[in-house]
Amino acid sequence: MAVTQSPVGTTAPVEAGAFPRRRGLLILVSSLVGFLLTVVWSAEFVDQVIGDTVADSLLGHDAKETPIAGTAAGVVFAFVTGLAGSFTACNIAAFGAMAPMLGGVGSRWGRLAQALKPLGRLSAGMVTVSAVYGAIVGVAGTGMAQFSTAQNVPGALSARSIQSMVVFGLIGLAMFYLGLAALGVVPDPLARLTRRFPGTPHVVMGALIGGFLIGRPFPLFRQLFRDAAESGDPLYGAFAFVLQSVGNIVIMAVLFLLLTSVAGNRVHRWLTSKPGRLAAVTGASLIIVGVFTFLYWDVRLLARREIIPWYPIAPWS
Repeated sequence: MAVTQSPVGTTAPVEAGAFPRRRGLLILVSSLVGFLLTVVWSAEFVDQVIGDTVADSLLGHDAKETPIAGTAAGVVFAFVTGLAGSFTACNIAAFGAMAPMLGGVGSRWGRLAQALKPLGRLSAGMVTVSAVYGAIVGVAGTGMAQFSTAQNVPGALSARSIQSMVVFGLIGLAMFYLGLAALGVVPDPLARLTRRFPGTPHVVMGALIGGFLIGRPFPLFRQLFRDAAESGDPLYGAFAFVLQSVGNIVIMAVLFLLLTSVAGNRVHRWLTSKPGRLAAVTGASLIIVGVFTFLYWDVRLLARREIIPWYPIAPWS
């Protein structure tokens, strides 16, 4: 059967009208999973136990306490801390966004070649946003909210927190909407561009991932931010921020390529064995990460600052 683009629905190529039947249930379950992730997620564990340990081990010194000495050290610091931050709360969205890109047919090398195309498009969107923001930081960073070292206090939001809430809130809502569009519930804002440029969804997803840097409160990233801002060099800022983003997705990219190489044929058969399954996986993945990103960075953050009375949080969180 010919594959066509539905006028209302996913940017992924699916048979016309081939959407899951119980879309309401799928949206509800996906939203619940996203919410439960915010309850159990421990920023302290991924930032300090994983992030700090990885950065300290790779750099050979205390990453937080040792000043960044020069451009070369800053470049190394950018990539290493990006790698160390692979499992921070914002990057869970990056992992989830890759799920619909799995699959492919043919030989192992053929599947790898197919996988490099969407990965390359995603990287292009991410690198563009990271470079532009890094250049801006190199010029005006000392006057930006992320440069501040003021401590957060109960009952109030710092300028840094407000920036994080706005950025991640918008990214979360965007991913949630794209998830609904993938299920055919709302009009697809990327449909026209996708018909002309099939790689548009991957580029847009990369741009959203690149946008994490604009709101990221990860301590090691803020250390890099301050170094780039104090340098006054937009080229250094752009390069360092690109390396930070690349480091963030290295593990994700390697896992993606390994899964594609080992199980690409099986994944492709599973995704296409039932009408609507591809749309269901795409929509559910985006809804989960969208709900998680919005609730974690907006609603849960308000509770942690004691601005709203309560949000369910696991004891270890």
